[in-house]
Amino acid sequence: QVQLVESGGGLVQAGGSLRLSCVASGTILRINSMGWYRQAPGKQRELVARVSTSSSTNYADSVKGRFTISRDNAKNTVYLQMANLKPEDTGVYYCNADILANIASSSVRRLDYWGQGTQVTVSS
Repeated sequence: QVQLVESGGGLVQAGGSLRLSCVASGTILRINSMGWYRQAPGKQRELVARVSTSSSTNYADSVKGRFTISRDNAKNTVYLQMANLKPEDTGVYYCNADILANIASSSVRRLDYWGQGTQVTVSS
């Protein structure tokens, strides 16, 4: 079994900062790309940022220059440093990872995993 657990969400005023963390645990053999997505009320889930195994990154245009994604492979952790937050950044932020894992006896699978989400609220 594999789990992704996020932390670090909360309420912040516009212009403030937050740092999200996501730890992957379980019978993991290899973690490929990792990323953060968000979903605002009434809207579809959208990509915020992704980071590859070689730490190359890509960002949504709306967060470029304000958010930074990074990962610590030794800790199976991905981070999202968010600065200069705006009210439109409000939403539930989800961690995502492409993971190769032992899912059962003699069974290795590469699957897409999601965390449970953490709420980020930016007040104006």
